[in-house]
Amino acid sequence: MSVSESIVATVAPAATTAAAVLRGAAVSIERLALPEPGPGELLVAVDLATVCASDRLSVAAGGAPHVLGHEGVGRVVAAGSGAPARLRDRVVWAPGVSCGRCDRCRGGRSAACRKLRRIGAEPLETGWDLSGSFAAHILLPRGAAIARVPDEMCDAIAAPAGCATATVMAALDAAGPLRGARVLVCGAGMLGLTAAAVATDRGASTVIAVDRDASRRSMARSFGATESVAPGAALPDVDVALVFSTSAAPALDALAIGGRLVVVGTKSAALEALTVDPRRLADRWLVVAGVHGSEPRHLTEAIAYLADARERWPWEQLVSPAMPLAYLPTLLTQPAPIAPRAAVQPRR
Repeated sequence: MSVSESIVATVAPAATTAAAVLRGAAVSIERLALPEPGPGELLVAVDLATVCASDRLSVAAGGAPHVLGHEGVGRVVAAGSGAPARLRDRVVWAPGVSCGRCDRCRGGRSAACRKLRRIGAEPLETGWDLSGSFAAHILLPRGAAIARVPDEMCDAIAAPAGCATATVMAALDAAGPLRGARVLVCGAGMLGLTAAAVATDRGASTVIAVDRDASRRSMARSFGATESVAPGAALPDVDVALVFSTSAAPALDALAIGGRLVVVGTKSAALEALTVDPRRLADRWLVVAGVHGSEPRHLTEAIAYLADARERWPWEQLVSPAMPLAYLPTLLTQPAPIAPRAAVQPRR
């Protein structure tokens, strides 16, 4: 059976499901109606959802009522006609749903779509109630980018792929070839640690990780970093600098002639402004690039990479033991754990 001939399953009338809803600055677990998927849509039972730093920032900022969360993995339990997956397929999804028609989408920048809808950020009043992964079920609308997940890949490895791992793939796409390169990774959180592993696997000669947290610096060595230092330490010349932290200036200063600086987008209010001398850029043939989000191909690449590298690196260390959904309000407001990602099993 082809994907376009996907089996259509129906949802029992008046069925409801648990979801974490942000109302103002408070998070509560509520029951929301379980929808019937329309053409091209997927209803997915969420097995594991991970807490991204942007989820904590969303709670701090408040806003219109909406279901939180954008990282997760689950199985298709109902599919509309023409949907991109079948019943029981195990899938992950990108954090944004693009229109596919605007100039940005046509130009290969769907992450900056003019009509972008964000998973885990759409107000309930829009009618897309189950739009976040911190719920027992999520409704993925037509146009949502998904990737199938092999059964042998555990939930903890797969869940962050839609956001964290795919964003790393986009950043390394912007960085260019890494074989033999000297790579600097600023920020050894979920993205930085993943980037260290991928850079190592792509043949980087050295990978230097910078982080203020000693435990994260130690973890970086477990993910391929040849050296890990605290901010302010003297840095050698590097060919590629990947910035996942709040300060890009030291990374720019460390670039050798012909080097590339890739700054990965963050919502953090602590992000420092970067002053760039255009003469320095020209004299040293430097390239500065920005990345915010990822394209569908990066999600596919992320799952393919994790499937290949799942036994090379200790990925499970990046995600804390999962808690029931009822614990989510606490997880979102307490300090982040040593592991870069906290996790919930929404159907517990």
